[in-house]
Amino acid sequence: MKAYIFPGQGAQFSGMGKDVFVTGTKAKELFQAADDLLGFSLSKIMFEGTEEELRETKVTQPAIFLHSVVRYLTVSPQDAGLVAGHSLGEFSALVANGTLQFEDGLKLVSQRANAMQKACELKPGTMAAVLGLADEIVEEVCSSIKEEIVVAANYNCPGQLVISGTVEGIHLAAEKLKTAGAKRVLVLQVGGAFHSPLMAPARDDLKKAIENTQFNVPKCPVIQNVNAAASTDTQVIRQSLIDQLTGPVRWTQSVQAMVNAGATEFLECGPGKVLQGLVKKISPNKESYSV
Repeated sequence: MKAYIFPGQGAQFSGMGKDVFVTGTKAKELFQAADDLLGFSLSKIMFEGTEEELRETKVTQPAIFLHSVVRYLTVSPQDAGLVAGHSLGEFSALVANGTLQFEDGLKLVSQRANAMQKACELKPGTMAAVLGLADEIVEEVCSSIKEEIVVAANYNCPGQLVISGTVEGIHLAAEKLKTAGAKRVLVLQVGGAFHSPLMAPARDDLKKAIENTQFNVPKCPVIQNVNAAASTDTQVIRQSLIDQLTGPVRWTQSVQAMVNAGATEFLECGPGKVLQGLVKKISPNKESYSV
């Protein structure tokens, strides 16, 4: 069984999407529809923008979503048995399995990005990748810090867990994690503390947007970030998307769940090859490649 996987924020690069744009009329129509819906030329920024322009959350998230979905709809055989996405990528996955229409998915991603940007401005935060420590030790260190907000945010693969929180909290955790034996703790160049309680101000905006969006019965299950569980229940899918904003991305557990469900191949749809690399570390005996 094929599992299609979709990347999240951080996979963007200048020139992204050009290769998909030239594949035919359908791809061009989707890029134009995105520009019209958003009210600015997202495609121009994707094709010609600087790395700094592409790092803006309000641009990054729609750009990765657009690139991923167009690739799936115009290039792939569309024969998914399972779908999953890393953070933002979950919205791309829900278009792939028919839960969301393309336009509705893009609107939600844009609203999510704007809400997250506002939350970042209200309370600055950051994230850091912790390498070479067991998840349990990282969780214990985060829990031991009471004076600041620090939580485990992205369970990317064994030995790689991203933490999220206040700037002071992340620096305090970094020192403790190094003492606990971490090989490296790398503060990431991100706009805020994603997948942490600091995103709570964005939750209400996203909740309203999701509640006002049509969700269809999926063609195949989606493995969702917050619980690494398969679902075809639209109400469960809605709630998990809302919870994901302040909850963790359980990618290690999600890949394991897909393997347990019978996935034999993982096809990454979107910019970059980050997820392929993570799959190889989580389940090295499974094939993973780009669409």
